[in-house]
Amino acid sequence: MPPIERYLQRLEVERGYSPRTLDGYRRELATLAALAGDRDWSGLVAADVRRWVAQAAREGLAPASIARRLSAWRGFFDWLATQGAITANPARGVRAPRRGRRLPKALGPDLAMRLVDAGAEGVAGFEAVRDQALVELFYSSGLRLSELTGLDACYVERDGHVSKGWLARDEAEVLVTGKGGKRRTVPVGAKALEALDVWCAVRAAWLAVHPQGERHALFITRRGTRLSNRAVQLRLRELAIARGIPANVHPHVLRHSFASHLLQSSGDLRAVQELLGHASIATTQVYTSLDFQRLAAVYDAAHPRARGKRG
Repeated sequence: MPPIERYLQRLEVERGYSPRTLDGYRRELATLAALAGDRDWSGLVAADVRRWVAQAAREGLAPASIARRLSAWRGFFDWLATQGAITANPARGVRAPRRGRRLPKALGPDLAMRLVDAGAEGVAGFEAVRDQALVELFYSSGLRLSELTGLDACYVERDGHVSKGWLARDEAEVLVTGKGGKRRTVPVGAKALEALDVWCAVRAAWLAVHPQGERHALFITRRGTRLSNRAVQLRLRELAIARGIPANVHPHVLRHSFASHLLQSSGDLRAVQELLGHASIATTQVYTSLDFQRLAAVYDAAHPRARGKRG
């Protein structure tokens, strides 16, 4: 078996990597093999890897994509070293081009309120009630998309199913398992709880008539299956259009809106870090820049000596 296939097999069996992740590694290692050509792995040096990285950058490959490529190459070379096929990892000291700093996009408070506002008439119907509950929960708690779709209606541990995330209604909170398997508890606001109560009543009535449906999932489709990530993305976009939001609304927009609005009101960066589930405070600090941009815009618009002066 060729070394690359043996390495991928190890990632699948020993590391438990998903098919999607393995496909990504397979593509990057196929690129490495094509660049190396007929050369033996032991003959590659750091200068080769730097040249290939520079070539990828000239061809327009994004810094983040180059970083992922280098990560796959480093892992493969490290494994070759353990097999005695090479003596040094030629990709170990090579860095990807610096990434540009991208601030997260967030809705302004007025637009966020328009998005979650069901109007005086409220909402009715299976999908409308469900969508209102999920958009309220997104904005109330700043969950990641996978955290929201992975929620169960309550904690369940039976028939081989153990909840990774669930709604704790009596405590007004959700418990989720985020990146790295880290569990955290996030409060749920009053408006979101009201919307969830309405949805849970509709959900219970539907399941009473359709007992074959997914009984654990908090958010389900009319077919009784757990609502998928893609379905949530599409429903949010449709809801934003219907409510006149002039922006491309996707789940991360609501997560960013939650974080920036909470930081603007509280100024407590550490609390925002805990609620978002960021491992490092540095990840959360991007919202301080976002908040400063808002303040600078207010200054430019309001201060008579500031207008037209800022770049």
